[in-house]
Amino acid sequence: MSDQTELLKRITSDPNILGGKPIVRGRRLAVEHVLGMLAAGDQTSDIITAYPFIEPQDVQACVLYAYKLVAHERVEPFTAESAA
Repeated sequence: MSDQTELLKRITSDPNILGGKPIVRGRRLAVEHVLGMLAAGDQTSDIITAYPFIEPQDVQACVLYAYKLVAHERVEPFTAESAA
């Protein structure tokens, strides 16, 4: 089994937790939240400090999950006007 497959096992979904959003290892921490922290400039160590149950591989799994979602999507160019 590949390393990526093992990492993605850390991302789960439960309809009873956060409405079924992808979460980290069954905890009430959404992948979306971890990605938002990274996008805001937080480091993996910051996320681990904020959520002591998180392991570095969990953060890596969140990034891999996001990559897998967008890897084959057709993405329209983002412009400043579309953000307004």
